[in-house]
Amino acid sequence: MRLLRLSHRVAVASDLLALLAFVTIGLVNHRGGLSATGYARDFLPIAGCWLVAAGAFDLYRRPRPRAFVATWLAGVTGGVLVRALVLWRVDANDGTFLAVALAFTLLFVAAFRLAGSWSAGRRVRLNS
Repeated sequence: MRLLRLSHRVAVASDLLALLAFVTIGLVNHRGGLSATGYARDFLPIAGCWLVAAGAFDLYRRPRPRAFVATWLAGVTGGVLVRALVLWRVDANDGTFLAVALAFTLLFVAAFRLAGSWSAGRRVRLNS
């Protein structure tokens, strides 16, 4: 599976950039602008939980579909829960946010990993 055949460095960078893109679009569309507070509130919990889950499921050392799916589900769900705790509220909107976050982070991570694999493959061909 092409999404999983990335170097450790490219995989981590692709995943974090995908999550950053997701948060950036959310901040622009729902909060009206970008701010360090917005990134701290939204990006840090999701990215942190993603990395913890990736370590727990060994996504970057032994990439396989099961580890990817488990990291995605646990990382994004955990990040949304931590975000709700940081905001000191849990309400019905968090369920909607979780569904949107799961759907779009999967799309973004897949797209960024594909771009990373294309870019890495192109660099290898250029250096040959």
